[in-house]
Amino acid sequence: MEGATHKPTSQRIRSFRCDPLDCNSLECLILILHPHPCSGRIVLVTGANKGIGLETCRQLLSKGATVILTARDEQRGLAAVRNLQASGASDVLFHQLDVTDSASVSSLAGFIHDQFGKLDVLVNNAAVHGVGLDTQILGSSVREYIPDGKIKEEMRNIDVLSEDRLDELLQSFLNDFKGGKLEENGWPTRVSAYVVSKVAVSAYTRILAKKYPKFCINCVNPGFVKTDMNYNFGELPVEVGAQGPVFLAMLPDGSPSGHFYDLEEMSSFE
Repeated sequence: MEGATHKPTSQRIRSFRCDPLDCNSLECLILILHPHPCSGRIVLVTGANKGIGLETCRQLLSKGATVILTARDEQRGLAAVRNLQASGASDVLFHQLDVTDSASVSSLAGFIHDQFGKLDVLVNNAAVHGVGLDTQILGSSVREYIPDGKIKEEMRNIDVLSEDRLDELLQSFLNDFKGGKLEENGWPTRVSAYVVSKVAVSAYTRILAKKYPKFCINCVNPGFVKTDMNYNFGELPVEVGAQGPVFLAMLPDGSPSGHFYDLEEMSSFE
């Protein structure tokens, strides 16, 4: 990380691809772009107007970071900022962001470039969920619900897995989903988009870490947190759920990259 040649801010943000499927994000992807002491870091949190995202902002602010809170809905985002400011936070500001809209991403990149000239940490928390959630799967390791050994091996083997191949696998999943061939071709049949997307986030974390060795890139499972996205069926409060993302966002220079964390503990991709 030290002595890295960094892309301009707009390119760095524009090149980041978020979760490719429409589902509730169990894992949160954290990219440390520039190593700085905790108190001096500029941190961007996506999907931060409520739930784990908002609590992540709150805890980062308490550690002395400057936080850019983003949300799709401007009014809800501004209300979240006012909520934090009412609690005594000062180094927090809002910018609208829809991670699926390239114009919105470009606008944010320009804002960061003009306002700060850099971004230290990206906490990619934004996501949406589909029509139904299975609480048994939400509380478990999702990889065990992909039955086909070949697909799991391709997702796991970072030596051969690439962005293009990951895209191909996800496109195959979408084609099989539309064609009613999930079980036939070894995909999960229970909340399939959710399960596959979580494995894809883990795989993409390792791809990015390998591609950008000067950055610290990890993903984290915050636990089964009680939020409105799971209709408050979770087991943990948001205060606990935010601890993992905050822990990774505040990692010092030279910390491990390309790993999966369960809360604050490094875990296996298996």
